[in-house]
Amino acid sequence: MKPRIVLKSSSLMPSWDRPVLPGAPGCELAGGVARAHPIKHGVVVDWDALEGLWERLMVGGLQVHPEQWPVLVSDSPSAPPKGREKVAELLFEALTVPACHMANTALLALCSIGAFSGLAVEAGAGVCHATPIYAGHSWHKATFRLNVAGSTLSRYFRDLLVAACPDLQLQGLSRKTVTQLKKRCCYVSLDFQGDICDPARHQRACFCLGNGCYVRLGSERFRCPEPIFQPSLLGHPEPGLPTLAFQALQKIPTTLRTRLANTVVLAGGSTLFPGFVERMNLELEAQCRRHGYPALQPCLVAHPGRDTAVWTGGSMMASLNSFRCRWMTRAMYQEHGPLLVRDVFD
Repeated sequence: MKPRIVLKSSSLMPSWDRPVLPGAPGCELAGGVARAHPIKHGVVVDWDALEGLWERLMVGGLQVHPEQWPVLVSDSPSAPPKGREKVAELLFEALTVPACHMANTALLALCSIGAFSGLAVEAGAGVCHATPIYAGHSWHKATFRLNVAGSTLSRYFRDLLVAACPDLQLQGLSRKTVTQLKKRCCYVSLDFQGDICDPARHQRACFCLGNGCYVRLGSERFRCPEPIFQPSLLGHPEPGLPTLAFQALQKIPTTLRTRLANTVVLAGGSTLFPGFVERMNLELEAQCRRHGYPALQPCLVAHPGRDTAVWTGGSMMASLNSFRCRWMTRAMYQEHGPLLVRDVFD
């Protein structure tokens, strides 16, 4: 089961269509065109751009009438609660949908494998999360986030490419080209320090950039994804994702810890790097031993289609007959207003 349409969460628009100030959140100006980035690190920063994005997706992409279809929206486990009220307002007032449901990405990732309890470890484009879920409810106080994810790695990879091939003037490479090359050639090292110190262990390879130029890469291939495990490489003070996953397990009650550790679900495109699963498993087990939990044996679940796990989980959830009573309808919204989302979805 795959999505019919995948749409980038950024869009180009003429800058005269809307006033855009240099440095405004979610926008960048270039040649009279504004590129809007409505979502930053899993949080909506530009609601007007998001409305346009959703309208383009439904009307232009899926070619449906929004007023005829209920919509399930996923949101970040650490997104501010007021964001859900704004989502309801946008869906019911701007897009006039008949009903909506909101669920956090961690729960939907678990639903993609048919589970309602476990630890969701997500590494997507904008943000990483480690979120414990028990009986369909997320443990907010035990949820940890990391603002190093796929987009950050793409920018870092561009810097590595420029440094590795100074004669090729790669600064002008498009974001799409850099991202495609990152997905094609990068991998996670199981012994980063050892690989860095021993050039003989670098898996050197030559790659075509699509414009006729070839680049020969060595350590850049495994240095690119390393900040997910060592954010300090990019100046971030937070610990790496395996440590955050362990801290999430530490925060939940002892009686539930083993049960949730038995289902550690990996989700998001940034978990697809070769070696990611093995490195995560090694570091998570090492954390358990180091902190006095030798009997805790986390079991990682890494399905091949985990880059779209959240969509898959949402699709499965919304197709259940028992789910029909969980929709928030337009009539409910008109009677109670956007604050109702706190009662319906929390």
